[in-house]
Amino acid sequence: MSSYSIEQFIERTERKERPEEAFGLQSDRILEVELAGEVWAKMGAMISYTGEIKFERERALEHGVERMFKKTFTSEGGELMKATGRGNLFLADQGKRVTVLELGNRQLTVNGNDLLAFEPTVEWDIELMRKVAGMMSGGLFNITLKGEGKVAITTYFEPLTLSVTPDKPVYTDPTATVAWSGGLTPEFHTDINYRTFLGRGSGESIQMKFEGDGFVIVQPGFETE
Repeated sequence: MSSYSIEQFIERTERKERPEEAFGLQSDRILEVELAGEVWAKMGAMISYTGEIKFERERALEHGVERMFKKTFTSEGGELMKATGRGNLFLADQGKRVTVLELGNRQLTVNGNDLLAFEPTVEWDIELMRKVAGMMSGGLFNITLKGEGKVAITTYFEPLTLSVTPDKPVYTDPTATVAWSGGLTPEFHTDINYRTFLGRGSGESIQMKFEGDGFVIVQPGFETE
């Protein structure tokens, strides 16, 4: 069915009441935050809100001098905005699928392009990826999150989680890699030969190699920024 009456359309698409979830999904592609304080989100992710909410760009010294230097002197670190006040905030990122994860005092490292929002109880820091910056135009930045609270990540279509064990390392395309568990430290693996330089390579000459115990989340799409 591709056409609806106004009443049918409203019924099909109107906001669902979820008073039991203060940080959860309104739909597969929209995060709703029932705000009563503050929340950190990706800059430009707000699509709508109700109530009294103010938005502020992350300030240079918002999280200390060390993190400011990481953001200034490397290509690492995405821009965040802080939303404060009371109301209902709706967040999305280019129609990507949204997944909400409860950290449960665990650590998760997320590609900065795929981090949508997180609760203020979550501790975070920028993970420097110096090696890849010289291999790929634009480089990559990652954000490590830990502690208690919820984190919203985004993916192109359905994500896939791969287990990493000591006897079974996992290789991924950096631009398709969304997140990985604490304890894993990726190494950059190159597969460059004369065919690559002649323009006949697979286009996947740079890979991330994960070894140890944990998991890696990938997506069937590629970040281009």
